[in-house]
Amino acid sequence: MMHQTICHAPDLQRRGLVRRTDLPYDGRMQSRAKTVDEYLAELPDERCDAIRAVRTVILKNLPKGYEEGMQYGMIGYYVPHSVYPAGYHCDPKQPLPFAGLASQKNHMAIYLMCIYGDPDHQVWFREAWTRTGMKLDMGKSCVRFKKIEQVPLKVIGDAVKRVTVKKFIAQYESATANVGKRAKSAGTRKSGRTG
Repeated sequence: MMHQTICHAPDLQRRGLVRRTDLPYDGRMQSRAKTVDEYLAELPDERCDAIRAVRTVILKNLPKGYEEGMQYGMIGYYVPHSVYPAGYHCDPKQPLPFAGLASQKNHMAIYLMCIYGDPDHQVWFREAWTRTGMKLDMGKSCVRFKKIEQVPLKVIGDAVKRVTVKKFIAQYESATANVGKRAKSAGTRKSGRTG
């Protein structure tokens, strides 16, 4: 059986985390890895190098209070339950997601929930990215890329650094409260009631 070190990373090799090269990368969207190191070990070298570069920038700029771990089958950065016990409203067992980093079937992605919920931050992000001269392929929170050379890492670092845990929780609570009000209002209008 043939084995290969991931991303030429001696730290992973020392811990016995090596990628099997006799099995093709299946590009599955959600990894079954339990740790970040296991996740990285699943990736082909080129993708691992790119994900590792973005991860390094995120960790260097991540404000105090967030944690890194596996969440929703990808590398996640989140507000832990010890800081925000309510967790994520969609699944309270999950800590509150702040950002994510994933290797998808046809691209790699950075998920920036801090941008999704803050229109001013989103405008700043889009303008900062555009100023670099690089093309931005972005959905609501998902920044897609195929090569690390397509990512202005400083912009990613700055986007993460700008949002403290306290600010993110306030933004999240405001957004979820507004969603509840809109849903209640829509239900009232449908039923014909006004008060």
